[in-house]
Amino acid sequence: MIKGIGAAAGVAIGKAFVLPNWEWSMPETQVNPVDLAKEFERLYEGIRTSKDEIEFIKKEFREVVGPEESSIFDAHLAILDDPVFMSEIRGIIERQYKAAEVAVKEAIDHFVAMFDLLDDEYMKERAVDIKDVGNRLLKHLLGAPEVTLPSDTKPYILVAKELSPSQLAHLNPNYVLGIITMMGGKTSHSSIMARALGIPLVAGLENKLQTPIQTGDFLIIDGDNGNLIMNPDKATAEHYSVVRDRQREKREQLELLSSVEAMTKDRVRMRLASNISSVKELDMALKYGAEGVGLFRTEFLYMDRKTFPTEEEQYEVYKLVAEKVGEHSVVIRTLDIGGDKHLDYFQLPEEQNPFLGYRAIRICLDQKEMFKTQLTAILRASVHGNIKMMFPMISSIEEVREAKAVLEEVKQDLDRQGIPYDRKLPVGIMIEVPAAVMIADFLAEEVDFFSIGTNDLVQYVLAVDRMNEQIAHLYHPYHPAVLRMIRTTVESAKAAGIGVSVCGELAGDERSLPLWLELGVNDLSMSPQALLRVKHRTLNTTASEAREVAKQCFRNREITESEKQLTQFLDKHIIQHVMKGDA
Repeated sequence: MIKGIGAAAGVAIGKAFVLPNWEWSMPETQVNPVDLAKEFERLYEGIRTSKDEIEFIKKEFREVVGPEESSIFDAHLAILDDPVFMSEIRGIIERQYKAAEVAVKEAIDHFVAMFDLLDDEYMKERAVDIKDVGNRLLKHLLGAPEVTLPSDTKPYILVAKELSPSQLAHLNPNYVLGIITMMGGKTSHSSIMARALGIPLVAGLENKLQTPIQTGDFLIIDGDNGNLIMNPDKATAEHYSVVRDRQREKREQLELLSSVEAMTKDRVRMRLASNISSVKELDMALKYGAEGVGLFRTEFLYMDRKTFPTEEEQYEVYKLVAEKVGEHSVVIRTLDIGGDKHLDYFQLPEEQNPFLGYRAIRICLDQKEMFKTQLTAILRASVHGNIKMMFPMISSIEEVREAKAVLEEVKQDLDRQGIPYDRKLPVGIMIEVPAAVMIADFLAEEVDFFSIGTNDLVQYVLAVDRMNEQIAHLYHPYHPAVLRMIRTTVESAKAAGIGVSVCGELAGDERSLPLWLELGVNDLSMSPQALLRVKHRTLNTTASEAREVAKQCFRNREITESEKQLTQFLDKHIIQHVMKGDA
């Protein structure tokens, strides 16, 4: 058994197909100075073609996994517009009289070597994106064909030194059982995409193989634990076949729960809603039994465009979502850009710490006309269903009051025009920065509900960027400080008599259920893929027992104690066969 990095969960068993490395034959002769203009034209044409191709791939991939994961290709488009990268290429052509393809290859090698010298694993993995974009550009400049995958329909385990997002986007998940990469880790774009597609992936096997994998080798990969087994014996193959079949059987059994109410054994009712970024994600969530939308990330309506969406465009989407959800509620979060989310047509300032900078509600309050357009669309849609609205990244009373004042202006405009809207539209805020937690009692007097965004809250409380492999081990969602922040928020909401829900990744983590039962948080919102797992966990949990475990967690002092206790409780009580007794 060879130990790598488990980058995408699941077990895969099958024969290997080894993807050849990129190999290019470059012209050795220099370009005649009088022909430099032709080389620049070839370069610019290659860039235009590459951009069109990336946009097409992005659109196709978005249809499969949604806009959040497909936004990976925005980084590729940005590289082709990066002035430093392009200046390097043009300088080589202009000063050294080299062909466009040679200049591109040398620029790729230069930047990849520079990234590889960095200690930051996250930045090293971004070198894959540069190579991906550069190889696409080289392909067009050289007129080379794509590296082809097997032409038959037999499923295989794909093996590559590194797999670019573009290559992964072209894979058919029905034929790819699993993926092995020599390079990369959990934060690579390919790993993110593999998880979105549900393909097991083991990464980081460079220098760990005594003999290289050959096409046709029989392999087992365990993406949960990061294990690779080459040419296993019969007993090992049979063992992992059972594990794989159980995983498949469990997925099928879970789907039977889509119409079942989420209720503990001792009759405590939980409402499980979904986080969505698009109507396509909503359809998936409703298929899995989501009771409404706990977080509609509206920023994705603003992406993949050349201009801001109009009021009418937004209204139609919000109306459609409200109508599809029916009697359940839809919580629409106002625009949350900045940080790692950018718009091609809206220039954000260069910032040393963008996650602490010009983003979310700060942008909306600065760009009031843009903000009013969205608020108008939400209010107009509110007559078509059970819509709620919330503001992101609130850190002060002043921000809440200013946002509500803008909302009041929009209401007055609609009144003057005689346009109907829900006059009792609930307005809430995201609790995701420590400042909001510390004044949660004050904030609760200003709004109708809280939604705890645990992803950002953990990151800000612990000052840890979870996408940075160097410090990812410090990202602890069950850290005593985080648990205290959550408890304080819930207590403030309950004291003020307003609703409180959780919409971050902790909501979709089965281990967290005892915490919510102890705190009396009955509203959770999570990714569509997590709904059935959390529902299954709820159905097989006794609330009174879970609360005892949670009480101990809130008393713990050491960082890993709570995670250990919650995991042990899950392992002890989880029931494998879903359709059994009161489940």
